[in-house]
Amino acid sequence: MATETRPTTEMSPVYKPAEVEPRIYQRWLDADVFAPDGAGSRADGSKPPFTITQPPPNVTGALHIGHALGSTIQDVMIRRARMQGHPALFVPGLDHASIAAQVVLDRIIAKDGETRDSLGRERYLERMWLFINETRDVILDQERRLGLSADWGRLRFTMDDDSARAVRVAFKRLYDDGLAYRGKQLVNWCPGDQTSLSDLEVVAAPTTGTLWYVRYHFVGDDGTSDPTDTITVATTRPETILGDTAVAVNPDDDRYRHAVGRRVMIPFVDRIVPVIADPVVQMEFGTGAVKITPAHDADDFATGQRHDLEVIDVMTDAGRINERGGPYAGLTREEARERIVAELAARTDLAKAVPHQMILGRCSRSDHVVEPRLKTQWFINVKPMADRAMAAVREGRTKFVPVRFSKVFFDWMENIHDWNVSRQLWWGHRIPAWYCPDGHVTVSAESDGPSACDVCGRPSAELRQEDDIFDTWFSSGLWPFSTLGWPDETPDYTRFYPTSVLETGYDIIFFWVARMMMLGEWLTGGEPFHTVYLHGMVRDPLGAKMGKTKGNVVDPLGVITETGADALRFALIHGSAAGADSRLGQSRVEGARNFANKIWNAARFVMSARPDDVAADSPLGLAETHLLGPAEHWILDRCERSIVAVEKAYAAFEFGEAARLLYDAIWGDYCDSYLELAKVGLNESGAAGDDGDGGARKHAIWSTLTWVLDRYLRLLHPIMPMATEEIWSRLPHLATDPELLIVARWPDATDSDFKPDQHLSDGVAQLIETITAIRAARAESGIEASDWLPALIWLPEGAGRDAYAALEAAVGRLARVRPTLVNSRSELDAEGARGLAVITATGEARVLRSDADRQRERARLEKELRAVESQLAAAEARLSDHSFVTRAPENVVEHARRRAAELHEQADALRARLQET
Repeated sequence: MATETRPTTEMSPVYKPAEVEPRIYQRWLDADVFAPDGAGSRADGSKPPFTITQPPPNVTGALHIGHALGSTIQDVMIRRARMQGHPALFVPGLDHASIAAQVVLDRIIAKDGETRDSLGRERYLERMWLFINETRDVILDQERRLGLSADWGRLRFTMDDDSARAVRVAFKRLYDDGLAYRGKQLVNWCPGDQTSLSDLEVVAAPTTGTLWYVRYHFVGDDGTSDPTDTITVATTRPETILGDTAVAVNPDDDRYRHAVGRRVMIPFVDRIVPVIADPVVQMEFGTGAVKITPAHDADDFATGQRHDLEVIDVMTDAGRINERGGPYAGLTREEARERIVAELAARTDLAKAVPHQMILGRCSRSDHVVEPRLKTQWFINVKPMADRAMAAVREGRTKFVPVRFSKVFFDWMENIHDWNVSRQLWWGHRIPAWYCPDGHVTVSAESDGPSACDVCGRPSAELRQEDDIFDTWFSSGLWPFSTLGWPDETPDYTRFYPTSVLETGYDIIFFWVARMMMLGEWLTGGEPFHTVYLHGMVRDPLGAKMGKTKGNVVDPLGVITETGADALRFALIHGSAAGADSRLGQSRVEGARNFANKIWNAARFVMSARPDDVAADSPLGLAETHLLGPAEHWILDRCERSIVAVEKAYAAFEFGEAARLLYDAIWGDYCDSYLELAKVGLNESGAAGDDGDGGARKHAIWSTLTWVLDRYLRLLHPIMPMATEEIWSRLPHLATDPELLIVARWPDATDSDFKPDQHLSDGVAQLIETITAIRAARAESGIEASDWLPALIWLPEGAGRDAYAALEAAVGRLARVRPTLVNSRSELDAEGARGLAVITATGEARVLRSDADRQRERARLEKELRAVESQLAAAEARLSDHSFVTRAPENVVEHARRRAAELHEQADALRARLQET
């Protein structure tokens, strides 16, 4: 790395992400390092590519905390792969989100007094493109603020020309294969948006409704209803009575054996329908008899098909009763329900009404109650595709992380239904089907449509294109391969497909992951990705789901502005696990910010400690082995172990564990332990002068500080990329290093020929354990941190004792004691009998307190004893109260006895300590 590229300014006293992060990100963009074939790429063409296609966020959306988590995980994987030398491609994208975008635009044009109908399809779509072009960069800019190293030159949009062609070709192939067809089936219908919905767009809302018990009158041979002979059915939707075509009972229900085969009169529409027996009926629900409305209930529709029942739709697209509803035509569902219930009561045919807990399906956008409707739509028979997708998992070609979600995947795929891909919207890919006046259907993949009817040859001018558009998930289902150029054999498609990892939330396995796998297997002949990594939901600190109404939403952009993107990224990753929900609050974010500052300040010290005779552009490297002391052997040993453990965690997709290991290694091993040991060593070396062993030792310590910090920065870079890039730019580098950490080599435990002496390393570990124990004991005993106290230390023969001589000064400084090494435990007991006892697994110490220390500790113990004795007296007085003991609940009395016993033991322990003091 050339010396002129390194920052020449001193590091500020605190890390300032607002100043660093935008500058670093622009540096990456200028260097063209995000693309595997970019000018700044150092990809090794002999290594297999690593490809991630970003789950495309909504084009009208904003970055929320779920996006931030998923995007961070994706970026962590791509940055590690890039540093490992793989041609790493991170394809960014946006989803047109048809229904969501239309909801937003409809609100905008409503302010101008316009509607979809007033504008018409063509003008509406022109207005949509203007709107999209104004807003599409919003979330992309937010993702850049988060630090995503995506190849922005390959940005894709589900409505761009290449995606549109992929959609047409895919549908044409499915149609030619006999899998895509047009038919009339029951679908989810939103009266508010007036379109069919996918299951994902239907929110299951627990609701307290009403279960109405309605008497249906049996019909005699003469076709008239019997005023006294009735069967009572239970329903939560009285308005659908108008579309009833049967009453059903369970064939095993002895209560209704006499009724099966008879007929009843449907009230208000005077329709005579049969009583049928079907096992779908649950005998314990209501009366055990239910009304069957095939046009307005999925189970009823299936029942109707089994029994060849008439299907009567009594609703309009707007959710009103149609002409089949007789006197209620024109009323809304709610109005019809209210009138029907009132008139049933007036007829004395309403037996009763009781509260009923039920699940109500609501449109995720408009919040309207979803209506099951019988509609002519385009469907795809996905069963053959599902079989291939399941084979990919069973054969190990695609794996789930965590593996338990493969069961969820199979449970759904094995019971999969045909996919309704029609949507009655305007914004989206229009289904490429054309109808001729003779009823023929022509499906074409050509952008201009067919030149003539495939069946009768009528010219295109006489054909009418399907008005419906595709379900958004259809174009999204092609995403892993359409983004790379499919259906053409483009260089990107040939090189980067199948992709490596799909990262997304576990809540859309069914709706997106499964569809990508089905379409990928069927259309490309192989699995679209090798691994599916599923992240969980980000919840608030108490574990509650975040929501605007709850006021507990974390705004990622606000966090980035206040504490930096790196802090947010680390807070999201640290403590996370695949498939598990995590918690995020202010304390976690502040902890991540403190971690960034800790590393920054460590680097400031390291750079300030550079020996005067070491040039600013001197290369990174370790000193000769004989110049490295026990502390250097220990930290280098710890560093090697950390590299191995962190890499193992990354490779296993355990990113939260990788973050934890790095936090412990950097904060604990490097900053709190080795940095402090190094300060003592540098002072000692400085006191010895810059010539001879003193100067050489100083160089050895500083080279170790920079070497280990370099390794840790490389390991941490995927999680905290911008802070690590800025710090790394100020350190010495290997001669083979590039100018930017983002494309530097991933660390390996075998990067250096140096092999730590395990005996020395173990010895330092024992001394650090002793230092830590002494400091903890001092704090617990209330000894002032500024007090330097004599201490006796005993270490058994072995590593710790062997390392002590070289680190005696460091032990004293870090433990704030004047240490003396004794030869035996008996000597320790004799000389330090009244000292503060410190016992570790590998040694013991006695901190000899001054009279003032002992008096302070005695005063503290006496104060504690008085407080405990006061609580004990109150507890014993309560137990001596006959009224309390005899009248209070037994568990309360028992708790009081246990508490008194605990206080008694605590008081005895305090008295014993006072005797020793």
